Amino acid sequence: MRFRVSARLIGAALLAAFTGSAVAQDVDFSGRTIEWVVPFPEGGGSGTVARYMLPYLTKYMPGNPSVIIRNIPGAGSINGANEFAARARPNGNEILITSASTQFPYLLGDPRARYDYTKWEPLIVAPTGGVVYLPTSFGVEDASDLSQLQGTELVYGSQGPTSLDLVPMIAFELMGLDVRYVFGMPGRSDGRLAFERGEVTIDYQTSSAYLTNVAPLVEEGKAVPIFSWGVIDANGDFARDPTFPDIPHFVEAYEMMHGEPPSGVIFDVYKAVFGSGFAAQKPVVIPGDTPPEVIETYRKAFAEMVQDPEFIASRGEVLGEYEMATGEAAVRLYELATTMPEEAREWLQTYLAEEYDVRF
Repeated sequence: MRFRVSARLIGAALLAAFTGSAVAQDVDFSGRTIEWVVPFPEGGGSGTVARYMLPYLTKYMPGNPSVIIRNIPGAGSINGANEFAARARPNGNEILITSASTQFPYLLGDPRARYDYTKWEPLIVAPTGGVVYLPTSFGVEDASDLSQLQGTELVYGSQGPTSLDLVPMIAFELMGLDVRYVFGMPGRSDGRLAFERGEVTIDYQTSSAYLTNVAPLVEEGKAVPIFSWGVIDANGDFARDPTFPDIPHFVEAYEMMHGEPPSGVIFDVYKAVFGSGFAAQKPVVIPGDTPPEVIETYRKAFAEMVQDPEFIASRGEVLGEYEMATGEAAVRLYELATTMPEEAREWLQTYLAEEYDVRF
């Protein structure tokens, strides 16, 4: 199932065609300092990604400029994104990394989010993944058996209805599973511990946490993986997570359960929150009115970065075994993560208001 090519993607392709590396080479950052805004406290995932990339960005930007990290925490990343939107000048000296907690408020129409992703241009996008699993006591061996759970209440430990748990919430709703949510979990690890204690009966963990903490439960016969969230490949299609090539992704699991692919407004909602939460969780952006040759210079530097042998050899410890998206692929994933049809937005706002009293 492929995502349509948008005007932004066509524009990015034309920009690459007409500017190219020749224009990028005309830009010199010698003696300049790039401020990389991270809208979270120090020590978080976005800051870790930025600090890991920082020396490579210095290496591949022409003139080898200094790059400094500026943390602007508050309101789950909204404060920093608002400040960047209001103050960043289109001169190439400031870039921003965001995350799902920045994208979700924008998609949901949260009035606190005074930034507009359409006014920024993506430079690189970092995906991540995760796996949904059940206790083996249910007798479910794979996604084709999920229909036997219809009418059975499942319990999920959640951080909240507008957290990253919005992705499984919409996925379970789309599948038709009966899930009761226990809110207030401080983190995903708490959901996994509740699963081990038998207090919850369906859970997901991000890739690294699944490999470390859930794979042993699978080996012990206490848990069974049902599906991964998957990834979006270079053609814009849903594809299996490279970390879990033997586990079907969500769309495959849906088809195994229902005999046909998902569709409709709820699937539009799912694609948007999945894009923000996993397929394009951490985009790096620059003001959209920055000169095209400067944007192209950054894109070229990030493209060279992800091909650096040292970067490739060490990225797994920080970024996971996922391909960083640059160029047209980054634009495609960025649109997926920051675009939601109005009908889908209205459906999601109504759903959250009626089911969980969350209003914007």
